[in-house]
Amino acid sequence: MHAFIEHARSFSARAAVAGERLDRLAAGQNPLALFITCSDSRVVPALITSARPGELFELRTAGGIVPRYSLDRPSGEAATIEFAIEALGIGDVVVCGHSHCAAVGAVVHRNDLAAVPAMGGWLAHAADSLGDEKTDLALATQQHVLTQLERLHAYPAVQRRLLDGRVRLHGWFYEVHTGKVFTHRPGDNAFLPL
Repeated sequence: MHAFIEHARSFSARAAVAGERLDRLAAGQNPLALFITCSDSRVVPALITSARPGELFELRTAGGIVPRYSLDRPSGEAATIEFAIEALGIGDVVVCGHSHCAAVGAVVHRNDLAAVPAMGGWLAHAADSLGDEKTDLALATQQHVLTQLERLHAYPAVQRRLLDGRVRLHGWFYEVHTGKVFTHRPGDNAFLPL
């Protein structure tokens, strides 16, 4: 933790040396994309994309799950997506899964989650979209990404903007052990190198 504290103390000075004008961020935000991904510490959206402060609006959840849209049970995830699309006018949404995903693995392998009941309840959002314990984890995660993209279609703000061409959805898969990123190509029905 000590290293994090030291880096936090020196952040503004390091940003200034790198030519990063943080004062410009006080005027508001105008991110280029909404990046939905897993909470996994090995997945760092700004590092993967080389995004600068203010360029990515991030939504991170265990497993990168996008819950079904429901006004009866509003969620922080739904609020974040609506705000990104409606208030910020973001035109690109990336759902990025990753290799070695413990959340997807727990669902596929039907792990006992009794010790983490909130996690078990959360992962129930993914149970209907994944295969069985024989399913390859990378393929299961890629299918999981596609399911999250399908769910986004049911969000009214996303649906409206998809219809008029103001938003585009992207499915990505990040390999944590190689740093390679793959994108879903609907015409090929496959994840291919970005």
